[in-house]
Amino acid sequence: MSELHGAVWRKSSRSGGNGGNCVEVGFAREVIGVRDTKDRDGGTLAVNSTAWTSFLDAIKSDRLDG
Repeated sequence: MSELHGAVWRKSSRSGGNGGNCVEVGFAREVIGVRDTKDRDGGTLAVNSTAWTSFLDAIKSDRLDG
């Protein structure tokens, strides 16, 4: 995915260390990517900064079903 070329990736602090369901978030110039740490080549969700901020706000205000 070319818009994520050069992205700085980090593992979610909520992923834990159990080798289970872990995700990484990558920050590029105009795009934020989310991918599975166990299958980094398996696909990446890419969103713009507005969508990412809205997602984080929804999590922080507990507006998502979980």
